[in-house]
Amino acid sequence: MDLSSLLPPDLGWQGLLALALVALAAGFVDAVVGGGGLLQLPALLLVPGITPVQALATNKLASIFGTATSSLTYYRRVGPDLRTALPMAGFALAGSYLGATLATLLPVAVFKPVIVLALLGVAVFTATRPTLGSLTELRFSGGHHYGRAAAIGAGIGCYDGLLGPGTGTFLVIALVSVLGYSFLEASAKAKIVNFATNLGALALFVPHGAVLWAVGLVLAVANMAGGYLGSRTAIARGTGFIRVAFLVVVGVLIVKLGFDVWAESIQPLIVR
Repeated sequence: MDLSSLLPPDLGWQGLLALALVALAAGFVDAVVGGGGLLQLPALLLVPGITPVQALATNKLASIFGTATSSLTYYRRVGPDLRTALPMAGFALAGSYLGATLATLLPVAVFKPVIVLALLGVAVFTATRPTLGSLTELRFSGGHHYGRAAAIGAGIGCYDGLLGPGTGTFLVIALVSVLGYSFLEASAKAKIVNFATNLGALALFVPHGAVLWAVGLVLAVANMAGGYLGSRTAIARGTGFIRVAFLVVVGVLIVKLGFDVWAESIQPLIVR
């Protein structure tokens, strides 16, 4: 059988290789501090003949392999507390379903300006506190800790189902600023929770036949390699490296979502 017949008609082997390189970089960035979808999803949307839903579904397939790889790497070398991470993941899974439902009922554009403002606040908050996330100093204990962790998982899971970009980044800053984890421990837990949100999205996409399996599995291999390299680099370089990477990714998110808000606000004027 000609394997090229499994690819979209307008995507040749050269295009698939280019996508794989993007997926490698996306897996690396995502493993360090989240935000890999900012690279991988736009690249898929540029492929002729792929619908937005197919791009979203295929992106989630590749990403779940990357988050699984980085989760295992962090678990083996950092040993994040699963008593916090697993309940967060469960609530995030449920939240992603809710977010996907809201996306079908409400205009997503309504939420973007609020998220841009929130990201600006996050960037200023992190940049002006050099010691933030340098050490794990938990602010709550017992039920108060786990309750807040569950709320973070549900809320950011809902965001992932509704919009998606920067889910891992939001998880990291919430774990650092609300619960008091170091950036390294926060990144380790964020990958486990992000795996659950990807799984929730795939549970919706797969039954509807939206996943391009041949493309997705090739990108999955590249994403796994990037996830492994990214998590190993983050562990070796430590919290300071992750903090800088975090601020860079937040800056990119602000520019990307800010441009989306601007483009959506002027589009009606252009149409007129």
